[in-house]
Amino acid sequence: MDFTCPNNVLFECIKCGLCCGDTKEKTRHILLLESEANTLSAQTCLSKQDFTEPISGKNPYCYEIKKSREGKCFFLKDTQCRIYTLRPLICRFYPFELKFEQDKNQHVFYFTVECPGISKGKMMSRKDFEELFLLAQERLP
Repeated sequence: MDFTCPNNVLFECIKCGLCCGDTKEKTRHILLLESEANTLSAQTCLSKQDFTEPISGKNPYCYEIKKSREGKCFFLKDTQCRIYTLRPLICRFYPFELKFEQDKNQHVFYFTVECPGISKGKMMSRKDFEELFLLAQERLP
């Protein structure tokens, strides 16, 4: 597995819901793969049109989850995710992001310090990042 990951980063999801909606500083785009939209539709008994907007130019993502008037994810109730066990890849990764860097010819994990769970909880190990990397390889076409 060819990737680099940050060292000495602590993380624990504190279930604050910050990543599930817009903030003053950032507009969230919760993107879905076709397979994720299909799974969510089947498992929630909702049509894709009920909870998604089609998008283009964000390959391999083809949908974005709709938001409430308050700018929160369609599936967020208070600070609780109603689809947590089914949550999309983009949600499973947050506050981490995996990018392919052409000049290095490898994947690189980054993280955002906007997440209040950074610097809390357990030290992220290479094995934790390997699991995320494998999940991305499994889900992405």
